[in-house]
Amino acid sequence: MTGREKREGPSEMSAVKGILKGLGTTWRLLWERKHTVPYPDRRRVRSPRFRGRHELRRYANGMEMCVGCELCQVACPANAITVYAAENDPARPHSPGERYAFRYEIDLLRCIYCGLCEEACPTDALHLTQQFELAAFSRDALVYGRDLLVSPEASPFAIPDGVYPPFHGVTRRGEGEPAGVEGERERA
Repeated sequence: MTGREKREGPSEMSAVKGILKGLGTTWRLLWERKHTVPYPDRRRVRSPRFRGRHELRRYANGMEMCVGCELCQVACPANAITVYAAENDPARPHSPGERYAFRYEIDLLRCIYCGLCEEACPTDALHLTQQFELAAFSRDALVYGRDLLVSPEASPFAIPDGVYPPFHGVTRRGEGEPAGVEGERERA
């Protein structure tokens, strides 16, 4: 291609025209009234489906809804949830089941707030709230444990009847078993 041939593509005139059009839009919007929300005093309403900070709910009687099944941990695609279950103390149970979440942590920096953990929970214990202010000065402050996750107030939910078997503590083998089981064990 020699210097005398005409180049194909946008001309210089169309580029100037685009810049002037953009400046015209800026000039027109410069004089419009701005819509500013005074944030700390008045907050915008979030969508009902908004997923914010995690919360572990309690039943109406104060017991935790989480039974330590670890399904939320399995469902989390970001591996942000850590659950270790422990046996419930029959004298002072934490949840209506045989187990409870002894250690429950959510790393909010890893969480992608997809809501799969909430859907996987069979007892509806895990709930993503509308709270979105999650700022902190260190990474460790954004790893929430049970102390920050368990809701201080009870929810209106009652423990469902017939779902959890009566729990009277863990029995050792041979102790407290139904009649006939001990005899079968001796024969074997």
